[in-house]
Amino acid sequence: MKLFLAKLHYEKNPSFFKRLLRGVLSLCSIPYGAVTSVRNFLYDKNIIKAYDAGVLTISVGNLTTGGVGKTPFTAELANMFVLQGKRVAILSRGYGGSLPNKDVNVISNGEKIFFNAQEAGDEPFWLAANCKSVVVLTCSSRSKAAEKAVKDFNCEVLIADDAFQHRKLARNVNLLLVDQANRFGNEKLLPAGPLREGFSGVKRATAIVVTNKTSNVENALKYCDEIKARFDKPVFLCKMQPDISYNIKNNEILYKGASVLAFCAIGQPNEFFDFIKENYYLTATMTFPDHHAYTADDVEMILKTAETSGIKSVITTEKDAVKIKAFAESYKTSVNIYALKLSACADFQDIVNCR
Repeated sequence: MKLFLAKLHYEKNPSFFKRLLRGVLSLCSIPYGAVTSVRNFLYDKNIIKAYDAGVLTISVGNLTTGGVGKTPFTAELANMFVLQGKRVAILSRGYGGSLPNKDVNVISNGEKIFFNAQEAGDEPFWLAANCKSVVVLTCSSRSKAAEKAVKDFNCEVLIADDAFQHRKLARNVNLLLVDQANRFGNEKLLPAGPLREGFSGVKRATAIVVTNKTSNVENALKYCDEIKARFDKPVFLCKMQPDISYNIKNNEILYKGASVLAFCAIGQPNEFFDFIKENYYLTATMTFPDHHAYTADDVEMILKTAETSGIKSVITTEKDAVKIKAFAESYKTSVNIYALKLSACADFQDIVNCR
């Protein structure tokens, strides 16, 4: 269902049936839009008050459903502050994890990771593994997590991941990420389109960050100019660059041009597959719903498909890799599983200072 809705929201030339379905779903968007508008009005007028943690608080989020590169962006942002000698915490909802999130879960205290990917959720676990010295907390209430980060861990910088619509936590910097390829889809509100709220919400952003996951920088820069003209906000470009693909068992690097089967469970799978095509020979793909909780059967099916096809290398995202590693280690196969490492490149200090 999620994959079908993603196509419905982002497909540029939908069929007559899909256009008709959009029209029907647009009726459902009316009450959804009314609720989000009223909620934002109450926060804008300070009728509902946001919690101020008393330290530098940065929100990283987006206006749409689906992946825009928030996780690698958040990681690089957090690591920048660590290099500056700051005590940093990342606050996540913990979506997809099995831990109850009404109370605050300490995924990492900056020294030790206490939960696996299935328990913590793929994104919080990945952030904990890739952000050394950073406290990672999950909770449905970012304000509750913020309070704990400051009180128990003496954090000076808080980064709230995927929190643009989570207005209960006050922030000094409100970053809105937009994917250059998918943009705002059909520009309709949920469920007819991918928008979590109307475009009036853009006014809350201190800066807009356009994430580019392709090699075409010229198009990305052109879109940055379009966004700046449309919303009259500071706009920055963030290049998502594929780095290396490493074996999740022994860290060996996959050579360029290798034949691979690629699979993932992310919001925009085609962008990941495009990355793979740039460096490897993509023979087959497999897609799972966003934040899919893999089972041993899933991993066996993936590896058996590769074995049957004579493919020796399977490649996935780092977020997916942390969820399948335990299953993969117990399955006897000659197929190697690799994770593609992405890095976010942007003027992070300038982005934060734009407030």
